[in-house]
Amino acid sequence: MSASTAFAHVVLNARALLLDMDGTLVDSDAVVERCWREWALSHGLDPQEALKVVHGRQGYATMAILLPERPMELNHAENAEMLARETADTEGVVPVAGAPEFMAAIARLPHALVTSADAALAGVRMAAAALPMPDVRVTAESVGASKPDPEGFLKGAAELGVDPADCVVFEDSGAGIAAGLAAGMRVIGIGPRAAAHGPTAHVDDLTAVRVETAGDGSIRLALTPAPAR
Repeated sequence: MSASTAFAHVVLNARALLLDMDGTLVDSDAVVERCWREWALSHGLDPQEALKVVHGRQGYATMAILLPERPMELNHAENAEMLARETADTEGVVPVAGAPEFMAAIARLPHALVTSADAALAGVRMAAAALPMPDVRVTAESVGASKPDPEGFLKGAAELGVDPADCVVFEDSGAGIAAGLAAGMRVIGIGPRAAAHGPTAHVDDLTAVRVETAGDGSIRLALTPAPAR
C-alpha cells in the first residue's frame, strides 16, 4: 500500500494482528451518532456528552457511565434494542480509507477481529463496507467485560495461539486503546479519536500502513505517522 514519505516511518514487528471494527476498518459514525443522539435525548442527556464515551464500548457499558444510578438489567435490555436498531441501519457505512487494501494484504496472515459489536452487527457492517470477515473473531457475545477491559484482545491472541506481546492491535477509541495496552500489546491508533489516548503509534487511516512479511513468517508494519496537530 502506498504511504506518504513526508514523515519518518515507524516500523513494528508482530506475529498476529488484532483488529477493532468500528472506526478502524469500518466508518460507521453516521449510524452510531444517529442512534445514540436519539437515545441520549430520550433520557434527557446531552448528545454531545454521550458521544464522548460511546465509541469502543459495548452499549450497556456506555449506558452505565451515562446513567450510573440505573439498574444494570435496564442497560442490558436497552442495549439489545440499540443493537437491533444499529444492525438495521447501514446508511452511511463505508470502509475506512485503505481498509480494503489492508485486508487484502493481511488475508493470509494471522489476524482476528475484536469488536464490541455483537456477531450480527459485525456481519452487517463488514458486509456493508464490502470487507472480508476474518475467520477468527471475538464479538460481544464472546466476552464477559467490555473494552477497556483487555479480555477481548487476550481471547483473540489465545485463539490465534500467539503471545500477547507478539500482537499488534489496531484501534480508534480511548476504550479500545486502553484495552490493548492493558493486554500487554502494542497499539496502532487509527484516525482522529486515537491521538489523545496514548497509542504506541498513530496514523490518519489505513493508507498509512504498509504490510510486509519477513522470512521467519513475522509481520512487518511500516507506518507513516500522522502529523502532529
